[in-house]
Formats: sequence, C-alpha cells, structure tokens
Amino acid sequence: MTRGLQRATFNRADLVRILSETVSNPIDFKYDFGERLGQWLDFTDALNLSSVLNGRTGATTCALAHPAATELQAQLARARKQLSKAITHDGVFGNDSGRHRFPTPLPEASAESAADFSPYHRYYLAQQRELAATLGALRNQARKALASGNAGQQQLAELDAAFEKSLQARERNLLANIPILLAKRFAQRYQEHRARLVDGSDNPATWSAAGSWLHAFCQDTRAVLLAELDLRLKPITGLIAALGPGEANPNPAP
Repeated sequence: MTRGLQRATFNRADLVRILSETVSNPIDFKYDFGERLGQWLDFTDALNLSSVLNGRTGATTCALAHPAATELQAQLARARKQLSKAITHDGVFGNDSGRHRFPTPLPEASAESAADFSPYHRYYLAQQRELAATLGALRNQARKALASGNAGQQQLAELDAAFEKSLQARERNLLANIPILLAKRFAQRYQEHRARLVDGSDNPATWSAAGSWLHAFCQDTRAVLLAELDLRLKPITGLIAALGPGEANPNPAP
C-alpha cells in the first residue's frame, strides 16, 4: 500500500470528516500514519508489542465460533443502540430526555449568557465519559473471551491490550480536544445568528426552536458524538468478529 493510499484510507473516518467539515479551519492530514504512530510509541511500548508479535509464531485463527460470540454480538448491538439513543434523545427539539440533557438557555437568560459554551463543554465530556465506561467494559469482555480461545485469538487479545495500554493516554488527550473544536463552531453559529438580527436583540423563546442557531449547533454536536461512538466501536467490533460467527438467535434481546 502506498503512502498516499494510507492517508486516503484513514482520512475517510467519519469523525475526521465531520470535524473537518465542522471547524472553521480544516484539519491538515499531510502526514504518514505509520510515522505518526511511531512517534506515539516509546521504546518500552515497542518492546512490548514486539514480544507479543513474536511470542506466538505460527498462531492461526480457528474457523469455529467461540462460545461467547453470540452473547457478545448481542451486547455490542445493545450498546450501539443505547448509546446512539442517549446522543439523539437529548431532551430538546421534540426528543425524549436521555441520561444527559442538551443544555438550552433559560427564557430569562441574557444574550451574553446564551453565548457561554461552558455548559456544552460539560455536556460533551459527560457523553464521552459514558461512551468510555460502557465500551471499555465491553472491550474487556471481548478480550477476555479471546484470551480463552485458540492461539490466534489469544495473540489478538494480547495485541489489543498492548496497543490500548500504549495509546490510551494519547487517545484520551486527542478526544478531549473535540469539544474545544466544537467551541469554535458554537461561536461561529452564534455570531452568524447575531449578524442576522436586524435590531441586535434576541428573542429567548426562539433559541431552542427548530431552525434556530442553537438547533443547528445541536445537530453539529450529535453528528460529532455519533461519529466518535463509531470510532470507539471499531476495535471492539473487530475483537468480537474475531470470535467467529455467532449462532442465530430467533429471539434477540432488545
């Protein structure tokens, strides 16, 4: 695979694409993925990964399904559905209130307080914590199941654990930057809204109405959160797929 093709592949991630479209200043991706990954791994990390890769020479993956495959596939589907619902059913614009309610200004709020991004920053971080807690537990379950499988599955479990240990701090820091990027979008939406006002005043009753600037920003936030959910699901989906096909369940759990 050429270097150019590597960049094209990784840049198609939904989270990267949506952030590029959302922020005012597009993100520059003119770098080699392998080179950047090498900068994230220190000498100890490299030794650990090398030990895992070389510790099971000739390991193969058996075609037979792991006994836990069906249950974990069901758990994955439930987690995806529940977390997606928590993001899209946020208690505003006609949706039922979920675990975390999208902030909206009070009717008596001033224009200055409505322009404060802090509540939205806290909202996004709360959603991230829920994603991390739910999916972290599911990832551990999938890894534990693989560790009880054949040699190839055991090696995959060890590799995933090694990569997570090496990259989790970097990943956490990068994902923590997402609400900072959204703050720029929030400010842009609000400034455009103020510029459209004829007399320079706000009508608080319309701040949360469909079609308002806040409604548009809510849609921006949901899109980014759903893309982050998809990104966080990728390693778990791969681990569960490595367990093999699950047995057909005529009565899947809701």
